[in-house]
Parts: sequence; C-alpha cells; structure tokens
Amino acid sequence: MRKASTSAHGHEELDRIVGSVADSYRGGRGIDSLESAALPNQRKVTEALEHLKHVIYMGFYATRDLNEANLRHYIGEHLYEAFELLVEQIARAVVYRRLRGGAPEPQDIQWSEAVVLEVLGGLSAMRADLQLDLQAAYEGDPAAESIEEIVFSYPAIEAITCYRVAHQFHHRNVPMIPRIMSEHAHTQTGIDIHPGARIGKAFFIDHGTGVVIGATCDIGDRVKMYQGVTLGALSIPRDQCGDVIRNSKRHPTIEDDVTIYAGATILGGETVVGKGSVIGGNVWLTESVAPHSRVTYSPPTCSDTPSQVVTVRRAESSRPR
Repeated sequence: MRKASTSAHGHEELDRIVGSVADSYRGGRGIDSLESAALPNQRKVTEALEHLKHVIYMGFYATRDLNEANLRHYIGEHLYEAFELLVEQIARAVVYRRLRGGAPEPQDIQWSEAVVLEVLGGLSAMRADLQLDLQAAYEGDPAAESIEEIVFSYPAIEAITCYRVAHQFHHRNVPMIPRIMSEHAHTQTGIDIHPGARIGKAFFIDHGTGVVIGATCDIGDRVKMYQGVTLGALSIPRDQCGDVIRNSKRHPTIEDDVTIYAGATILGGETVVGKGSVIGGNVWLTESVAPHSRVTYSPPTCSDTPSQVVTVRRAESSRPR
C-alpha cells in the first residue's frame, strides 16, 4: 500500500509551529535552559546502578558460571564500568550545580573519583545490611519460600537496594545523581524512598506499592511497613520572605521495631512513633505516640464532627510487664 503524502500546507504550518516553539525558549525560564549536554545522563546513571546491583547480587544476576577463581574478575568488570560512568556523571552534576553548564575541571573529576571510591569501598558493608533486609523480608512474609524468590521478585528489595546505594551518594552531598537513582526505583516499583531518609537495619516493606518515605525521615532498626504507607510532611515551612526552608526536619521519626499497616499516613517532623509500636491500617497520625503503643482507626459515626472523622485514633499501652 502506498504511503499517503502530507501536504505542502501541512509542512508550512509545521514550520510555523517549529518557529513558535523555538521562540518560546527565549524567556530565560528554568525550562528554557539549553545546557542539557552538560547535565548528567539519566541512562548512564541507571546503567552504573545496574552494574552495582550485579556486584551486590552477583550470583543472582550473572549469566555465566561463577566460582572463587573467576569471581574477582567478574566483580572487577562491573566495578570498573560503574566507576567510569559515575565519575563522569557526578562531575557533570557538580559543575552544573556550580555554573549551570560547562565542562568538568580537574578538581571536579578528582572530587568525583574520591566520592565514588569511598562509596564503592563500602559495598561489602552495604551487602551485609542488605542481607539483613532480605532476612527481614523472609521472616516477615510467610508466603516467601526462599531468599532467592525475594531477590528475584520482591519490588521492595529493588527499592531498598537502590535506596541504600543512592543514600551513600546523598550523604556525601552529591547533587542530582541520588535522585536519579531513587526515582528510577520509584518508576520500577511504585515505592518512593527519598535518598536523604535515614533507614536502619533489617527494613522490610511488604507488597510496597504506593509507599512514600520523605527526605528527612528517621527510621530505626527492624521496622516493617505495608503498601500505601506515607511518611510525609505536615506542612512546608517557609522563612519570612516566603521561601521554602529546605533543610528543616519535616518528616516523622519511626523508632525500632515498629510495624505500620497498609494505608497509614504519618506526618510531621516532630512526630515520633515510639519503639515497638503498631500503627493500624488507614490511621492518620500527626502526633507522637509513646513506645509500645497500639494506634487504630475508628470508623466515623453519625455523632462525629468532620475533624474527628479525619483524625479519630486511640492509643493503648501494651508495654510488656
């Protein structure tokens, strides 16, 4: 079948549209920047992340036979690739933060190399932390039949792995790169963990879809949460000029051994969920609760006011005697 040809009028109109869009770039707005060539490359950052995941879970990702004789070689293959990619992309991010464009200078490359080597040097410790996360998933989900099943199929492990890598770069004040990593995991899993959050050992998210963990969250050890949980900000603090205060504590603190069930929302930088507490499904919590509390949602009744309907909850002490 012969392909239909477009008309001369259509081409003229399209040329007019091209000119209109080109003219719109003269506004000097953030969206009008033409320095994209100087920005980090999202694809290369995620490629580096994939190399690191291969190193962390080598036996799960490898397509070749592995043994003690060739393990070092294959780890080296992935780490050298990740090193080169990350040094270049971090240097680009550093220059863009400083100058909004331009080529990296020797000091930028030197700083990037030092950061990447420091993070890669901690991979063995990171693998130990991820083993605890895997074990928490296995012990926390009776449907899990093996650690292998969890690595291969649980979106939470994908999200937590990416978080633990991204957090190390965020902790070292690397711009852009940690968010690219965490948002890649968010896209893949539906779990949104900001790389700035501080999360302890043996962390488990069951099911996971719709979980949001904000940038200034502090989460202790052996915390378990379910799908749809939000650890968010109660409000956005602003200074006297109305500008957002970006370094304030906006998100809650969750202490050790807390369980948070599906759909719960916990908000506010001053909100602390005490050690050993259980937060029930669909709870809306904006106040701190004591250690070993049980917080549940009570369905509204006809006598409830609208404010009561939103925040109805009760905490009962269950501290072991």
